[in-house]
Amino acid sequence: MKVFVIGASGRVGQELVKDLAAAGHHVSAGTRHVDQDFGPDVQTVAFDLHGSVEEMSLAMKGNDAVYFVAGSRGADLLQTDAFGVVKTSQAAEAAGIKRYLLLSSLFATDPSKWHIGELNSLSDYNVAKFFGDHWLMDNTHLNYTILQPGTLKDEPGTGHVALGVTDGGVNPIPDVASTLVALLDADNTVKKIVTMHTGDTPIEAAVAEF
Repeated sequence: MKVFVIGASGRVGQELVKDLAAAGHHVSAGTRHVDQDFGPDVQTVAFDLHGSVEEMSLAMKGNDAVYFVAGSRGADLLQTDAFGVVKTSQAAEAAGIKRYLLLSSLFATDPSKWHIGELNSLSDYNVAKFFGDHWLMDNTHLNYTILQPGTLKDEPGTGHVALGVTDGGVNPIPDVASTLVALLDADNTVKKIVTMHTGDTPIEAAVAEF
């Protein structure tokens, strides 16, 4: 499958690009850092979330699926974390791409749970993700899947997760990337929100059982 990754230079993005290429997909790494080397099997594509929808659509054209894993880590919440989803989903539709996978944040669409754990200190981030997620669900015809993990950790993956969680938890970044890869062909997750944190079920099995 031909896959376009938005935010390829980020913590999750780098792992995701590597895993998608290892799985045999043709990967285009969308990034502002065009000098970054993602490996011989990955095409680096200049991509700026401050650009126009038309520019984004042209960059994506010809792909079968789009991943949005970009994040500003608080530095550009409106343009990147919120409006970035709006523009890239519009661009995907304009390019004729139906599959769109969004990396969001745990309980982003449920403000009643924003007091749980570290979410309590991320008010503006939660709001940005809330609007991005809802735009995708309410204003597009894309076959989306929204992955909402708990706190991301820079530590080795376990290969095991819990999906559909209702409590807080942590996620090694490699596990998040592996879960995103597994979701690509998972028709049972289309037009659904998938919450997650570390658990006891192997990733492929957890996705198949969701």
